[in-house]
Amino acid sequence: MAQSPSAGTLPDISGIDLSDNEFWKLPLEHRHAAFARLRSHPPQFYAEPDMGPLPPGPGYHALVTHADVAEASREPGAFASEPSAVSIPDMPADFAEYFGSMINLDDPRHARLRRIVSRGFTPRMLARLQEDVERHAARIVDDLLATGPCDFVSQVAARLPLVVICEMMGIPEDRHREVLESSNVVLAGNDPEYLGSDPGTAMARLLEAGEGLSRLLAELAAQRRAEPTSDLTSALVNANVDGEALTDQELGSFFTLLAVAGNETTRNAISHGLRLITEHPEQRGLWWSDFDAHAPGAVEEIVRHASPVVWMRRTLTRDYELNGYRLSAGDKALLFYASANRDAAVFDDPDAFDITRKPNPHLGFGGPGPHFCLGAHLARREVTVMFRELHRRVPGIRAAARPKRLASSFVNGIKSLPCAF
Repeated sequence: MAQSPSAGTLPDISGIDLSDNEFWKLPLEHRHAAFARLRSHPPQFYAEPDMGPLPPGPGYHALVTHADVAEASREPGAFASEPSAVSIPDMPADFAEYFGSMINLDDPRHARLRRIVSRGFTPRMLARLQEDVERHAARIVDDLLATGPCDFVSQVAARLPLVVICEMMGIPEDRHREVLESSNVVLAGNDPEYLGSDPGTAMARLLEAGEGLSRLLAELAAQRRAEPTSDLTSALVNANVDGEALTDQELGSFFTLLAVAGNETTRNAISHGLRLITEHPEQRGLWWSDFDAHAPGAVEEIVRHASPVVWMRRTLTRDYELNGYRLSAGDKALLFYASANRDAAVFDDPDAFDITRKPNPHLGFGGPGPHFCLGAHLARREVTVMFRELHRRVPGIRAAARPKRLASSFVNGIKSLPCAF
């Protein structure tokens, strides 16, 4: 593995500002080169980005090495998810009503919610989903072949996780588009295409999207309480674990989390997957030569290399020494998974896309600890099934142009990606 440079040869990091929106508009290779320089230094402290009507916070420490991100993830007692894991500033109360899901909670409340909702992600439940995922993937490829070269994101990558999540929850098909559009807004980052050009408009659109998703689930929950079915919403609204049940607010915020995380991140993994096998034809050839043998490694490497979720926030509950770096109670820390997943101290040739990489201890589904992604197995299954169907029926599919990227520091998103075959 590569060794860290000595103190006298540390690379210059003076021009790197992770709170500058312009940084997140740079090409990916430039961003990764900047993170490589940052990993040679102790964690850096940054002023918080301008969030318009929200008052500026005190700033945050950027944790960029695999060791730092992994340790912070394993220490939830010191690195808390409350009051927010998904925004750098603390969320106003009206935002917390819709976005205050279990991802923003600590134990014991987090454990209580996860215990209830995890019943939808058991191996038995996921096995029941397998046939549905395969059926939807086949229909998507049917439509792709009928349409011809098109935008891969909207015609392929976005459709599979959307329909799977909506069917899991029992969302009627005529409301699927509403879920997609709202989740696009929630994870829009700083992209004016979804949020408008000024912070006030952005905040209003975010609130409207969260309220819409919560209202949709409230309507469905009322129906399922009266007439339960076999979907996940019925299981959740009628769940009782040791006398505990989900409130309407908890149910709505969980659906927002599921719709956003389960839809957007998987769609971006699939989109980046096509980009990567296009840019690395030798890896496509290897994967295609024995699809099932290489699929597990290929999916993990896509997630590592793309890191669809760039960071999560934690807040220090007490003074803590992190690998020789001192943090104080009340400090904010951002765990940059995208950087940790390229750490040369852990990964040989970390910028290479290598579907045979073993071991591959990436943090693309979050670090070790209680907040490891609940839907990781479902995401792996969806990515595998989608590429198996493409391999079987459209083996020559490729990206036909550079992707149009989402302007966001939080999600490594692809808005559109022309494909040809």
